[in-house]
Amino acid sequence: MDVLENIKEERTIKNKENILQGNNDNLKANIIRIIKGSLLSIIVSVIFLIIFAMLLTYTSLSENTITPVVLAIVGLSILLGSYLSTKKINKKGILNGAMVGIIYMLILYIISSVIFMDFSINASSIIMIICGIIAGIIGGIVGVNTNKK
Repeated sequence: MDVLENIKEERTIKNKENILQGNNDNLKANIIRIIKGSLLSIIVSVIFLIIFAMLLTYTSLSENTITPVVLAIVGLSILLGSYLSTKKINKKGILNGAMVGIIYMLILYIISSVIFMDFSINASSIIMIICGIIAGIIGGIVGVNTNKK
């Protein structure tokens, strides 16, 4: 009986090790996907913000359109990045999508704080952070659920 118990215990230990190693590989892959989604969101934002800046400069667009257009660009960029990053993860779309939004907003906050030498948070920045996280969550949910048939 002792031999059988030892064999069962060894199998249990090996199974736990395999599970832990597999989850660790998945975790690394998921983190890489989330970072790629955040970087994609930033690239898309930069492209559309440059286009918008050119429209502001060379057309008669009012400066009153800046805030809503920037919010829309940021939201859609995060939505796209979180959608694409969670499409291959296939689970926890809310969490992974929110992570894309949080990373994006964190990078945006750091860059803007360094450029403007102002590390304060006001009402408009809180609204932007919330919009970024919500866009990430929605993109994550859609990305996870588009693969299911």
